[in-house]
Amino acid sequence: MPINEGGSFNNSGRPSILGVLGVLGLLVLSAVAVTGGAQKVLVISWVAFVAMALGAWLGTRATQTSPHRLVWGYGLASGAMVTSAAMFLVPQAMGLGTAAGTPRIGGIGIALGIVAGYGAHTIGHRLTHLDTAFDTTTAAIAAHALSAGLVIGLVYASMPTLGLLLGLAIVSHKGPAGYAAARRLRRDGKSATALLLPAAGVGLTAIPSALLTLPETPVVRAVVFGFAAGIFLHVAMDFLPNCEAGSEIDEVCSLHERSHDLLDELRSHAVGSTVAGAALVVLAWIAVAP
Repeated sequence: MPINEGGSFNNSGRPSILGVLGVLGLLVLSAVAVTGGAQKVLVISWVAFVAMALGAWLGTRATQTSPHRLVWGYGLASGAMVTSAAMFLVPQAMGLGTAAGTPRIGGIGIALGIVAGYGAHTIGHRLTHLDTAFDTTTAAIAAHALSAGLVIGLVYASMPTLGLLLGLAIVSHKGPAGYAAARRLRRDGKSATALLLPAAGVGLTAIPSALLTLPETPVVRAVVFGFAAGIFLHVAMDFLPNCEAGSEIDEVCSLHERSHDLLDELRSHAVGSTVAGAALVVLAWIAVAP
């Protein structure tokens, strides 16, 4: 059931200069991607941009928040990301590690990616509590988008035969992330146009890194694919719907008179949405597999 948050939101903040510059940068790099043959990364970049921009737009316009929609948005995205990383990146990392002499090299890359993702997330969350002149939440989202784009670009540069399904599933969380971030910015009276920078962030780093020429040695490629798998597995697990006390979903449910019962009910939706997201990726792979 939609939850009426009540009150009015001050969304009179001026447009973000960094957000506008991010969009202009993505437009310029799009032309570079076309001439450089990075069409797959170009598509992934623009899908990420549209998903987050659309989610942010919906977040600024909504006066009600449905916890069910929030859970299903996060669940579908995280399920798709976990499955994509496990199906397309982990086997590549282990296979390249085997070619290099031992599959453990790919495993080292996966471990590095998970630890690096956790470390960046933890330190980034600490920075959001500092008293600074800029919106630290938006800065943390932008840093995540830029780093994810870098990894996506390197993966497709190392293995250009990869299909679009992997990249599209990896950026599927941009929609619900943009929605949630826009709601926070609107409550604080800040312009959601700041989210144009993280929306464009994937393309700003993915396109240049996709045009790089990586060493063809199996060791390097095994570490790259393993690191990418670890990063995306961390992000996917971070987006798993959290229906525990103190979570974002609990905060939305607290506006309801039956908040405890509603939160308990949403646990079933959390599992169902995650399974559905995973199943969609498997079905899409079956449909496009030769």
